[in-house]
Amino acid sequence: MKKKVMRIGVALALSILVAGITNAQGGAKKGPDVSRDPDMEKESLHNLEVARQYYKLRKAYVATLQRCEEVLAGNPDFSKIDEVLFLAGESSLNLAEAKGKQKPDQYIGGHLTPDQFREKARDYLSQLVNEHPQSKFRDEALADLKSLGGLKPKESKP
Repeated sequence: MKKKVMRIGVALALSILVAGITNAQGGAKKGPDVSRDPDMEKESLHNLEVARQYYKLRKAYVATLQRCEEVLAGNPDFSKIDEVLFLAGESSLNLAEAKGKQKPDQYIGGHLTPDQFREKARDYLSQLVNEHPQSKFRDEALADLKSLGGLKPKESKP
C-alpha cells in the first residue's frame, strides 16, 4: 500500500514538473517571418557601421544622413532598420541646428532649410517609434520628438 501511494505521488510530481516546463516554453513569441537577402544585409550593415563612425567620431551629420538614406532606400527590411532611422533622425536634427563639422548645404538631397531638416528628423523618429515599438532607441526618439512638434500618427497602408 505504501509503495502504491509513493508511486502515485512520484507520478503526480513528475506530471506537474513536466506541465510547468511545457507551459514555460509556450509563451515564447516568434517574430515575423522576413526573408532577408544575405548580401543586402551585409551591405546595409557595412553602411550602418560607417554611419555610426561618421556620427559618433567625426560629427559628420551630412555623411551619416546620406548613408542612412541609402540603407532606407535599398533595404527597408534591414534587421537593424530602427538604428538607421534613429541615426537619420538625429543627424537631421543636428543639421537643423547647424551642429557638426559639415555644413547643412553639403546635403545632396537639396539645400534644405532648418525647418525642412527638422521635418525630416520628425519623420524618421516618428517612423522609428511607430514601426519599432520595442527598439532600444525609442525613448530617446520620443524625447527628441517633443521638441519637434510631437509624434506623427502612424500612416495607414492601403
